[in-house]
Amino acid sequence: MSFAVSISILGLVQAALVALPAPFRVAWLDRLRSPWLALIPALSIVVVVGAIELDAGSATALAWLALVTVPPLAAVALAFLVHGSRPSWALVVLPLFALAWAAKGALAGEAAAVALSGLGCVTLGWLLVSTVAASWLRLGVYAMATIDAVYVSADLLQGPNAVLSVAVPAADLPQLQAVHFGHAQMGFGDLFVAALVGCLLAATRPRQLRAAALVALLALTFDLLFFAVDTLPATVPVAVALALVVRGDGRPVAGATTVKGSGLDVSR
Repeated sequence: MSFAVSISILGLVQAALVALPAPFRVAWLDRLRSPWLALIPALSIVVVVGAIELDAGSATALAWLALVTVPPLAAVALAFLVHGSRPSWALVVLPLFALAWAAKGALAGEAAAVALSGLGCVTLGWLLVSTVAASWLRLGVYAMATIDAVYVSADLLQGPNAVLSVAVPAADLPQLQAVHFGHAQMGFGDLFVAALVGCLLAATRPRQLRAAALVALLALTFDLLFFAVDTLPATVPVAVALALVVRGDGRPVAGATTVKGSGLDVSR
């Protein structure tokens, strides 16, 4: 599969992650709300790059962290957090993981690993949306895209990214800390920011779908720059899509509607 087709598919995966999350709220998470948590998206780039620059061995630790945490996070997303989810869907994680391991390096295995990472990002995005006000979190998305663009333009991201993308936990286990598909590669954060925006907009389905369509259009257009450069900040189309949707509607992003009472509040 050519690079052009591979990177286009990954851009469409980002768009799908914007469209995928459903509104879901757990009441007790409201007690953990803090605007400081909006720094997490931007810090996820700064901390990872800094850690790998200081010690290349930290890439292996991050690979292990992703291997251990992504599958259960993906199971939560399938059980509760995506449109049409149901608890029994959590079991889909098992064949996905098996395929990602058995067919590692093949398109089927890479697709399974991308699915696991993307679904895991939905749960991470939901946790942030549940604990940070939408206005602050929107700024966090813009800050993440800005830092990503600065790091790429200054050639600060490419080296650590290369080290992280080849890190293997052990026994040729799946590499869920980076996104590989065909001849293209993205960072885990590129899927995370898409899922985060999807969670931010999940309360209003038309806005969410408009944002997903914009991400697809902008990502495919943005990829044309690969004729001139080797690396692009894939967070930028997602952040621009969010800004356009918010500006076009003329009102701030709202969180999911919450029905209080039992401690587990769900809105779909």
